[in-house]
Amino acid sequence: MILLSHQIFKEVEAGNISIDPFNANNVNPNSYDLTLAKEVSVVSDCVLDLAKPVNLLRYRIPEEGMLLVPNKLYLMRTQERTATNKYVPCIEGRSSIGRMGINIHATAGFGDIGFDGTWTLEVSVIHPIKVYAGVRVCQIYFMTADYEHAQHKYHGKYQEQHYPEPSRIWKEKEEWGLK
Repeated sequence: MILLSHQIFKEVEAGNISIDPFNANNVNPNSYDLTLAKEVSVVSDCVLDLAKPVNLLRYRIPEEGMLLVPNKLYLMRTQERTATNKYVPCIEGRSSIGRMGINIHATAGFGDIGFDGTWTLEVSVIHPIKVYAGVRVCQIYFMTADYEHAQHKYHGKYQEQHYPEPSRIWKEKEEWGLK
């Protein structure tokens, strides 16, 4: 079940959900709007290799905005740090953002119980478009789970991230039989 607005307020107050900074105006009927931070990383490699780290160019969105163009992968992040040891956090792009041709996440909208950090957004665009830091770009919602019986909480390679982070899948290459 997805938490409704009054439940989100209650769980934030109880400390079961942390959203920092928290703005009561960003609470929706069953989600909370997260905002775009200034930090942007652009994948600079022409060819990506799952077994190697990704090279990035790092930027900050200026006050006058930043132009995003098609056929590039932009790694952005939310301003807000979120954490919960009780609920399954998930993010989706806002419909107003989607209607502008902005894709907020390629596949990583599903979080784990125990995740603590800002959310890296895998942003791509259909048309050239200017974006601004501070815009409400996506929404987080929280699903109930039998957390008391959860045997594992997230302690993975993206825990406590504070910048748009590239894929770290290359750290798993020994699992695939590569050295």
